[in-house]
Amino acid sequence: MDYLARESADLPVELWNRIDDAVIGTARKHLTCRRFLKLFGPLGPGATSVAVDGVAKEEVLEDGIGRIVGRTRLELPMFYEDFTLLGRDLERADQTGIALDLAPAVAAAKKSARREDDLILNGNKALGIDGLLTVKGSSKIKKGDWAQGEHGFADVAAAVAQLAKTGYLGRYALVVSPDLYLDLQRLQPNTGMLEIDRVQKLIGDNVYMTSVMGAGKAVLVCAEPEYVDLAVGLDLSVGYLELADFNHGFRIMETLALRVKDPAAIVVFG
Repeated sequence: MDYLARESADLPVELWNRIDDAVIGTARKHLTCRRFLKLFGPLGPGATSVAVDGVAKEEVLEDGIGRIVGRTRLELPMFYEDFTLLGRDLERADQTGIALDLAPAVAAAKKSARREDDLILNGNKALGIDGLLTVKGSSKIKKGDWAQGEHGFADVAAAVAQLAKTGYLGRYALVVSPDLYLDLQRLQPNTGMLEIDRVQKLIGDNVYMTSVMGAGKAVLVCAEPEYVDLAVGLDLSVGYLELADFNHGFRIMETLALRVKDPAAIVVFG
């Protein structure tokens, strides 16, 4: 089955390859959370939900019946962004050999990347999905003024110490809003180092900035897959939507959800 409906479009393979390269290449440059989260999947476009096992998961056997407790099901919602390529532009490119301008596809890919990061970090109340910043059970640290002294480094160090003390060891990732990222670009007195350099040495260079977080927001994650990962059904793909008014409509689609198996592996600065 051609789930992406590409066979219904009379478009050359070379054009599809260029569209795929433009969309996937742009998304890779703009996606933030995939840089530190492990992927579970892809499970395929037919997957509508995925199991989430908590730390207390076990199989209970009683009276000849076995059941698993501590396991829930999480919906894999679909996220999409549409774009249009004009039929006249395709015809001109075919007649002249001049490469087709794929700016609409690039713009849609940027929006798709932003939507994915927004879901992972902020969740979605309408869907009942938690994000790294909103999930219940995470640890909280009162943030100092990162524009002054070494408060940024001190806060991150305190969060790392808290995670390590409770046994959350492994890859740490710090995600910050743009204003906090700029606050870390200060030379620390008597060290000859930028504050962000000290933070990166502490957590292994894994400092990421994204504008989907509100001002003054930051979160530290022990990003091992036993604590948190990203479940993917249909990975970022481009399908054919329709031919309308002789113009070609396309849809960028993906199905995914953040799986937080142990929220205590997350520290939110507030």
